[in-house]
Amino acid sequence: MARKIPKILKNFYVVSTLIFVIWIFFLDGNDLITQYDRRQRLEKLEQEKVYFDQEIKTIEREQEALATDSQAIERFAREKFYLKKPKEDVYVIEEEQSALEE
Repeated sequence: MARKIPKILKNFYVVSTLIFVIWIFFLDGNDLITQYDRRQRLEKLEQEKVYFDQEIKTIEREQEALATDSQAIERFAREKFYLKKPKEDVYVIEEEQSALEE
């Protein structure tokens, strides 16, 4: 028994449009899945940019304070490098980070 091809699929414009849509949505190098992945990556990179901009501002403020204030230099050395004065004991207390913060 021979099957009949629907009349709409015999139309050249319908077939070519259907092939074009399938090609663009699924087979092309810039298909929908790739565009979605790129958009997700862009959003992640924008969030990282905001975070790093804040970090840069914080470091610039610290750097400015270190350039002008000798007490800030001493505090920085004690906090970051655990330096101490002679006959002084330093205790380092580290807080545990929860799994949500990481």
